Amino acid sequence: MIPHVDMIKRMSVSFFVISAVFQASCLQAQTTTYSPEVEKHIQQVEDNLTRWVQTQNTSNWKIKDRMAHYNIQGLSIAIINDYQIEWAKGYGWADSSEHRLVTPQTLFQAASLSKSLHGVAVFKLVQEKKLDLNTDINQYLKSWQFPYDSIAKNKIITTANLLSHTAGLTIDGFPGYSRSDSLPSITQILDGKKPANTSAVRSKFEPGLKSAYSGGGYVISQLMLMDITHETYDAYMWNNVLKPLGMTNSFFSQPPPDNKNQLLATGYSEGKEVKGKYYLYPEQAAAGLWSTPSDLCKYVIETQRSYNGEIGKILSPEMTKLRLTPFMKASPAYGVYIIEMGNTKYFTNDGGNEGFVCQYIGSLDGKGVVIMANSDNWDIFQEIVYSVASVYKWKDYAPVKKNVITIPDSSLYSFVGSYTRKGQQLTITKTDGNVFLHFGDKVWKMHFTSDTEFFVFEVKTDFKFLSNSQGAITGFIFNGVEAIKTNIINNEH
Repeated sequence: MIPHVDMIKRMSVSFFVISAVFQASCLQAQTTTYSPEVEKHIQQVEDNLTRWVQTQNTSNWKIKDRMAHYNIQGLSIAIINDYQIEWAKGYGWADSSEHRLVTPQTLFQAASLSKSLHGVAVFKLVQEKKLDLNTDINQYLKSWQFPYDSIAKNKIITTANLLSHTAGLTIDGFPGYSRSDSLPSITQILDGKKPANTSAVRSKFEPGLKSAYSGGGYVISQLMLMDITHETYDAYMWNNVLKPLGMTNSFFSQPPPDNKNQLLATGYSEGKEVKGKYYLYPEQAAAGLWSTPSDLCKYVIETQRSYNGEIGKILSPEMTKLRLTPFMKASPAYGVYIIEMGNTKYFTNDGGNEGFVCQYIGSLDGKGVVIMANSDNWDIFQEIVYSVASVYKWKDYAPVKKNVITIPDSSLYSFVGSYTRKGQQLTITKTDGNVFLHFGDKVWKMHFTSDTEFFVFEVKTDFKFLSNSQGAITGFIFNGVEAIKTNIINNEH
């Protein structure tokens, strides 16, 4: 399909503008002076973006080029090395119409990173013996009660379930509210009553059975915290979490304080400014935090130091280790995810609100990165993280080396068709000598490393085709689950 001429013009203009802004922001960033060694690290990170796979045909990119490629308006990064913030830098526009550049002080919506800070707050209550992780949540809810029904199968929901996404609850995320909308109360959100724009938070399967993401569960725990402390959520988080951590530029207030207006990044969705510049999220524990990468680094560093035995500003080492322990196999920990790279563990979380995306990754030995963008495109994050990991020599976090081979056209035809995986429909098509995997609205080019094995750059996993005794393709497997072939499609033109 040939892009519309106007679209080509817009893409060209976007590339030119973002490239120009990148250069301007680099000049602005020179007001912060770093040592020659740190400046070298900055340049290396900026010039060596890469994906999780490196092949004989791939090369690394510069950050300014990838921002233009992904149409990202603004980006902010902060780097942790040896338990210290080594550098922080902004790129591009905080608001293009107002000609405000991103600086390290620019505030972005932290979306689901809010859950990590909320986890710290809840564990503080556990540490103070005001809350037990394994007690029925209705013992602590005073202004509202969770309406158990037969779906829960007479099992209680605990705070541990809420924070580890194992409570079996509905509502994975929240769309936010325009700044001109009336904001619902927490109980209206939980009951799905107007002006709430989501349905009620209720059981969809029994608690403790498996992990299923639920922002709704975090709203319940937000109300629990308020009922226990008798404080507003933003006030409690400021006095007991943000200020003690030194995150003094951050806040949970919805709407933001007036004195922060000139520091707020404007959200951009599909390259267009979000209505009213940003949305509001009364679901504060799930998505309400505004922050900077430097402030979020303070949370990451505190977690690292506490995990390694230092007396924390908020939590004891024992509480921190428990917070970073997955509740059950294949489930998150408490407001944070644990990922294993080889023999090394990292803790992480990511998030996306309307017009904003963000991510942090921390090692347990004092390294890490926080990235925030006023965009809805995540793809550059992986590339930045691998660049940082390479420059700072993160353990077991190097890109995988793979040798891509060419598969004859006659063999490619055997892969084309429709597949079903856990009720999801996938399709493989062939065009101009290449094969593509269609998954929802995603289209990924397939790269072969053997006659039956392939990968896609966009998802960090390996794929392998399966065949029967006659050699016919019956499906393919990834992440331990088989996609079964259901029919053949001939789409070669």
